[in-house]
Amino acid sequence: MFCLQGKSLVTINVNNDDHELLIRPSDILLDTLRDQLGLTGAKPGCQNGDCGACTVLVDGWPVKSCLMLTAEAVGKKITTVEGLKDAPIQKAFIEQFAFQCGYCTSGFLMVCYALANIHPNPEDIVIDEWLQSNICRCTSYEEIGTAIRSVLAGKIK
Repeated sequence: MFCLQGKSLVTINVNNDDHELLIRPSDILLDTLRDQLGLTGAKPGCQNGDCGACTVLVDGWPVKSCLMLTAEAVGKKITTVEGLKDAPIQKAFIEQFAFQCGYCTSGFLMVCYALANIHPNPEDIVIDEWLQSNICRCTSYEEIGTAIRSVLAGKIK
């Protein structure tokens, strides 16, 4: 590991691409994604892990990137909303009107995408629990729940 003025050269994998970056030990993943890689889908909301607007996937699991140090991402596979491409959950959000202002949408997309991959046949209570990890101030969670349920039921491909 190369060090320069308190920064270390690290490689992190984001959306299946390796990126060499100079980081400080205190750099958080959210800022690194936005400021160094130009991936602005993860949003800075509360900055304390409550709202979920900054959610990304780390080895397939949803993680609030405002709470993760960039150094912790070394050796892990990071997926941002930009890496989902044309995932069915995106189409479902559009068809079900599951967003309004859009600020929280990327975080919800990441949680729903992970849920569909980790629990392909979840009970309603599991879906509701997963959706509680994010906050939307504009729309009801009913449309978001309908969107994920339509993907899980195979209605949207």
